Amino acid sequence: MSDPVGKLPSELDQLPDRDTEETAEWAASLDAVAKAAGTRRAEYLLRRTLQHAEAAGLALPKLLETDYVNTIPTSAEPEFPGDMEMEAKITAWNRWNAAAMVTRGSKYGVGGHIATFASAAWLYETGFQHFFRGKEADGSGDQLYIQGHASPGIYARAFLDGRISEQQLDNFRQESGGNGLPSYPHPRRLPWLWEFPTVSMGLGPLSAIYQARFNRYLQNRNIKDTANSHVWAFLGDGEMDEPESTAALALASREQLDNLTFVINCNLQRLDGPVRANFRVVQELEAQFRGAGWNVIKSLWGSAWDELFRLDTTGALVRRLREVPDAQFQTYATRDVAYIRQHFFGANAELVQLAGVLSDAKIAECFHSSRGGHEPRKVYAAYKAAVEHKGAPTVILAQTVKGYTLGAGFESKNANHQMKKLTIDEFKGMRDLLGLPIPDSAFADGVVPYGHPGANSPEVRYLNERRAALGGPAPARKVHHVALPAPAERSFAPLIKGSGKQEMATTMAFVRLVKDLMRDKETGKRWVPIVPDEARTFGMESLFPSAGIYSPLGQTYEPVDRDQLMYYKEAKDGQILNEGITEAGAMADFIAACTSYATHGEPMIPFYIFYSMFGWQRTADQMWQLADQLGKGFIVGATAGRTTLTGEGLQHADGHSHLIASTNPASLNYDPAFAYEIAVIVKDGLRRMYGEKPEDVFYYLTVYNEPKVQPAMPEGVEEGILKGLYRFNEASSLESAPAADAPKIQLMASGTAIHWALDAQKLLAADWNVAADVWSATSWGELRREALECDEALLRGEVRTPYVTRALEGVTSPVLAVSDWMRQVPDQISQWVEQDWTSLGTDGFGLSDTREGARRHFGVDAQSIVVAALAQLARRGEVPASAIKEARERYGL
Repeated sequence: MSDPVGKLPSELDQLPDRDTEETAEWAASLDAVAKAAGTRRAEYLLRRTLQHAEAAGLALPKLLETDYVNTIPTSAEPEFPGDMEMEAKITAWNRWNAAAMVTRGSKYGVGGHIATFASAAWLYETGFQHFFRGKEADGSGDQLYIQGHASPGIYARAFLDGRISEQQLDNFRQESGGNGLPSYPHPRRLPWLWEFPTVSMGLGPLSAIYQARFNRYLQNRNIKDTANSHVWAFLGDGEMDEPESTAALALASREQLDNLTFVINCNLQRLDGPVRANFRVVQELEAQFRGAGWNVIKSLWGSAWDELFRLDTTGALVRRLREVPDAQFQTYATRDVAYIRQHFFGANAELVQLAGVLSDAKIAECFHSSRGGHEPRKVYAAYKAAVEHKGAPTVILAQTVKGYTLGAGFESKNANHQMKKLTIDEFKGMRDLLGLPIPDSAFADGVVPYGHPGANSPEVRYLNERRAALGGPAPARKVHHVALPAPAERSFAPLIKGSGKQEMATTMAFVRLVKDLMRDKETGKRWVPIVPDEARTFGMESLFPSAGIYSPLGQTYEPVDRDQLMYYKEAKDGQILNEGITEAGAMADFIAACTSYATHGEPMIPFYIFYSMFGWQRTADQMWQLADQLGKGFIVGATAGRTTLTGEGLQHADGHSHLIASTNPASLNYDPAFAYEIAVIVKDGLRRMYGEKPEDVFYYLTVYNEPKVQPAMPEGVEEGILKGLYRFNEASSLESAPAADAPKIQLMASGTAIHWALDAQKLLAADWNVAADVWSATSWGELRREALECDEALLRGEVRTPYVTRALEGVTSPVLAVSDWMRQVPDQISQWVEQDWTSLGTDGFGLSDTREGARRHFGVDAQSIVVAALAQLARRGEVPASAIKEARERYGL
């Protein structure tokens, strides 16, 4: 029998119905309700039935969207445990000082944001008074990701509790003279207060998810008890448009991160206007989070709305709220009651009747200010439900008015994000609204004063008592330095002595070193291998059965390769973080691990290995976040260079990551050519980042997938390796060395390019009687960093010669630099090289070809180096000009 016209088959049609009569009765009942009471009643009953089924734990698809009302009704709200009047006074002082700080700073043109904190003040204050655990109690405390534009409110609270002075408030956004405050949360600029930099929007929510996940990782590996640590991420509804904001929602749900709460301040406005002008962002976010498996709590309406919902016996009000777009609701917040009666309640007869019993004052209160995010009782109820929910992360969608309490000139205005100051009259109006004891005489010379009730006032005593009960001040960053012992020398020995006749790529050399380091009794467990689903590409599958891949569920299946030596092993205490195809997620993991020394007092040694093309190019903003957060660890760009990854072509050809990396002051960038160089660099990196005097730096190493025989380390090269340059092979060491009076040239090469330079050295000697010395440039970036420091010292009257200049002292021959990178990478040091300088590189787009074909295309192979060297010598008159053409013809260039 065919289906009725228009009816699509569903999965239910494929399931056997053991009682068709009962099924028909249910359907008939629904039809009867729709006929007798209307389709709206039928829809209501269905929603209530589905909600009941969900609460009962029945395995049914969840509703993705619920009515535009509070999740927790007023009747179900718990008793508020604090002194609400006292907390209102504290919040009032914080609101005032936040606005005063930004306004006073505006005369210097430094700007600031007022409206964000004004809307979110109670979201923060309720947490500080009742939920956020500090670091002075047992454990690590909570981790707070503060919305960047709300920083003035956090500074204002720190001023109230005595951690920030009035002078510092006046130096908001003016740091160069000392004793200032950074514009946004920034651990590097204010390391005792801020833990997490968040103003690069989207990175905060992503990092918060992986921080919560890393907390569980430490717990499951028995490194740190983080059971009582909760991660709170305060976000803006506009910020949720960033793809990183929602990139890992499924991970948080899949791993049941009930130690995580997102608090999204839904003031319906972003920088230029409404977040969703023609839609409803709250409903959109609810569907997105519920679909991803999160627990969703909506705190939308203040208690003034209770009367309206009680009178809404037909559901007309709830339906109207569900259909009004955000931009129109913002308009209601700024218009008079007559407008609201006409345009909101005038939509149908049921609403007109409802509005008829409402006073103008009640309508104005509801539409102008009464929001769930502005009432501590409702915020408390939402937070309590969030921390008590088990089995899934929670998102709280709290509706607020942007610019709340700042006056009619600010509230709900499209431009309020860019408005940096209030007038004196507006401040006086704000003072009266908040009930602050600030006399008119305090506004001397038209300057708004800061306000403080006194260090021994009831407000400050209450604030300090609450924070003491919760484990001390927050936010706060505390570092208890724990120096890690240096690993045993035997871990580095295989790379130091070379590979003999066996060929080995430097990627494999690094993996082999880390595998040995992970066996170290003292520090082995602290290594955190992180890879975005490319472990087999880098030869890391041997770590799977020994170290295990972290999974909070362990391994609930039998892997297909269980009978093989290197089988895919997942474990609850697994050490490897295999993140799937997400470089952004892997970087967020890396940041959490890199900063564990501060967040949890447990130094970890993470290394994140990836296709070099998909590191800095894709996630450079997170590299800055890592630097801002003072992270320590090893970033490894594997399969590096523009020509070593045969056949992959443009999208996999990295010739520029070292240039991007050079822009980050905290990144120490190395391009080692040999395995022993990797050993020396990693050993020194462990000392500098985790030794007795730890530095707030991280390392970027590029390694290659081209198998080569790895030589043993020559004597006395360690300093040159770490500083960035040393002479690896002199022309005089060749079997057929050039004559003593032969023309000379210095070939400088990094990474895999040193092999082309060594081949060119032999060709120059055998075919052209040119003596070429080959130098290993392990770090163009470190050579430049040290040279810049010398330049800066000169400005202070201190004469210092850069290392690269000293290394080449006495050399009279020209220098030719070559690498698998664009020429700008080695050219970074050219101004400090006193000899004639030129360079070769892989500028331009990559292409698919063999290594030999790609290198000939870019003009960096051994023969091309020879021609370039001859051209350089010909310009000096040291070889005949005809040699250039002859060489091109001989080598088929």
